[in-house]
Amino acid sequence: MSITQAMCTLFKKDVLLGDHHLDSDVIMIALYTDAATLNATTDGYITAGQVANGGGYTTGGVALGTKSVVENSTSGCFTSANPEWTSATFTANGALIYNKTLGDASSNSRGAIAVLAFGGNFTVAGGTFKIVFPAQTKDTAIIRID
Repeated sequence: MSITQAMCTLFKKDVLLGDHHLDSDVIMIALYTDAATLNATTDGYITAGQVANGGGYTTGGVALGTKSVVENSTSGCFTSANPEWTSATFTANGALIYNKTLGDASSNSRGAIAVLAFGGNFTVAGGTFKIVFPAQTKDTAIIRID
């Protein structure tokens, strides 16, 4: 199994069709273990390999808050507040950002936006697990279209 960092291919198509509204849709981030297989071909939210429910984590992940979509130079850029899980005890190897408005746990058919690969296992024991998104620029935004 492996997690490969990528913007999901179906997301690119759906953007061209006008299906995503990253500033107003419910955008979620779910955490995955090294047992997951996530990459550019991931089309929607999946449960296989997700961090187990409990220990400060709820299956499905958390909604991203304070979302922003801007122009930066010649790129469109998205960011949000940094997601975090408090009182957490778990290990994660990567994450999936997905649009719950398009595809959720019941449909699993679409809505995947981007796969984040952490580059290894990160463990938290009774603390806060936080993902820090990079600056919202044309070169660094977590989701950007050039």
